[in-house]
Amino acid sequence: MRRVAGSMDYQAEPRADYFQRSKPFWMVAILAGMSYYGWAVLSPSTIPYDYLGPLGTFTKYLVENHKPVFNMGYLTAWLIHIGEALYALKLCKMKGITDPSIQFRWFVQTFFFGIASLSYLLAYNPQKKSR
Repeated sequence: MRRVAGSMDYQAEPRADYFQRSKPFWMVAILAGMSYYGWAVLSPSTIPYDYLGPLGTFTKYLVENHKPVFNMGYLTAWLIHIGEALYALKLCKMKGITDPSIQFRWFVQTFFFGIASLSYLLAYNPQKKSR
């Protein structure tokens, strides 16, 4: 951080090592949701639908009556995560995050947690160094 002359404001300088971990709540929620969705797509016969209440009833209905759309939704979700992860790499370069290990962390975190990670990178707004 640098102080702007004549003001109390602070501006962020571009940091090659900027990284912020997603909030644990979103990490757990997205991991649980994608895991359950994957389980329903890849091995629907092993899900104990009766023990899951309304979620089990709804999942069973989707698996039995809308399997092609249900499966396509799962594939689409992963394709979106891949796209977000690739966009995170582009944002890293645009925002001056040049450390390869940090770029890799952004890629992996965004691949697994999607917008819960990407939102931090989108919000990061370093000021260009003025000379």
